[in-house]
Amino acid sequence: MCPFDCVSPDIDESPLNNESAQQLVRRLAEQKALAGAKLTADTKTSQLIIGSDQVAMINGAIIGKPHTVDNAIAQLTEASGQAITFYTGLAVYNSENQQMLSCVEPFTVHFKTLSQAQIRSYIDKEQPLYCAGSFKSEGLGIALFSRLEGDDPNTLIGLPLIKLIDLLQQHGVDVLEIT
Repeated sequence: MCPFDCVSPDIDESPLNNESAQQLVRRLAEQKALAGAKLTADTKTSQLIIGSDQVAMINGAIIGKPHTVDNAIAQLTEASGQAITFYTGLAVYNSENQQMLSCVEPFTVHFKTLSQAQIRSYIDKEQPLYCAGSFKSEGLGIALFSRLEGDDPNTLIGLPLIKLIDLLQQHGVDVLEIT
């Protein structure tokens, strides 16, 4: 197993004017990777720094974390019977050669038609107030869905592992050969 550090870079996540969701998450993932490189620059060894960011969209609008029960109810009410697409930006920066590789992975969640009682019960049980879209797919949130659509279910959680392995391979790291 390779040693790693987790850092939380302080960057402004506000969208730029006329920036699409895909452009936003790619830019933020790259900025986070570069900021992470600066935060760990004192290690004297070459590093691969991973940055990631995610937004959710419904009916053409970016939705964020609800923060309140009322907002969570509103988000899940709007999502009922609809599809939400998550865009996850992923970047891997090589501090030695200063090469940045990045991509954007979509993942779509198709919601069942939900009653207000189901929505309120779900929110009471899971308290998804700090989750984009007001659900936790790794928990009871899976009961809200009729179908999932995407290449890698890890994308929904925020780190598309299949694409990460591909980007690491492009940087010369084969995860199957790491000792």
